[in-house]
Amino acid sequence: MNLKKPSFWDLPKQSLVSYLLIPFTLPIILRNFLFQFLKKEKLSNIKTICVGNIYLGGTGKTPLSIKIYEILKKLNNKVATVKKDYSNQKDEQLLLKQKTSLIISNSRKNAINEGINQNYKVLIFDDGLQEPGIDFDIKLVCFKSKNWIGNGQLIPAGPMREKISSLRKFDAVILNGNSDNFEKIENQIKKINSNIKIFKTFYKISNIQKYDLNSKYLIFSGIGNPSDFKDILLENKFDVRKELIFSDHYVYSLDDFEKIIINAKNDNLKILTTEKDYMKIPEEFKKEVDYIPIDLVIQNEEKFIELINN
Repeated sequence: MNLKKPSFWDLPKQSLVSYLLIPFTLPIILRNFLFQFLKKEKLSNIKTICVGNIYLGGTGKTPLSIKIYEILKKLNNKVATVKKDYSNQKDEQLLLKQKTSLIISNSRKNAINEGINQNYKVLIFDDGLQEPGIDFDIKLVCFKSKNWIGNGQLIPAGPMREKISSLRKFDAVILNGNSDNFEKIENQIKKINSNIKIFKTFYKISNIQKYDLNSKYLIFSGIGNPSDFKDILLENKFDVRKELIFSDHYVYSLDDFEKIIINAKNDNLKILTTEKDYMKIPEEFKKEVDYIPIDLVIQNEEKFIELINN
């Protein structure tokens, strides 16, 4: 079952609830402590890039994985993306399958063997920084700039899979979206790892001219940070009148779609959703719903290409 992210996770300071949950972070602390002693396998016959996070969910891993795939394809690399077969992430699998050559496997090591057998030169892992047995060639850790590390606490007291000090072991930080605190965030990162690369990214709507900005819209989404979807629409002058938010990777029922459509028709609203959510809409409802395709823009893209192409 997918749950909505607790609001106290992203408060700038710890709340009382967060303090009370700190004892329950012990399993995460022990796991992270023990994993640092496990021997990781370094591969010589295939290159690996891992796009992951240490902040739980909604950090833009999949769009970045797709962007890296497109870059490496243009550079004439035989490349595939990899997704571990989690039953609650079928939406991301569908999106990657549509836009990339995708390997889905019940283990990342099996995916590597499949990639080697298919003569791929590079594998891009969408998620996997906490994988204990693989030493990826390039490790990229993604954050949403406006959330950054939230209250900084480990799950369930906060949104972190690992403490922020783990930035010592990664090659680059990807900060997605706008923030008033870029300088503060960058200073914090550099104090932990002075050699780490920092890249800023943002989304743009790839076919904005298709949409009638004089219309009124109902929007819905089941993603890690639904505010990102609404923000990009408002930035592009969409008139959003209603918003329906579902949990990340939400599995919609037929009843959900019927209620969404009735809700929109009652107020004469057009319906918009994300491309990832659109993948899950049954054919009979797709004529009632449109989606917003986005492109990921990487600032200083030449230096980013230099990093991943090495």
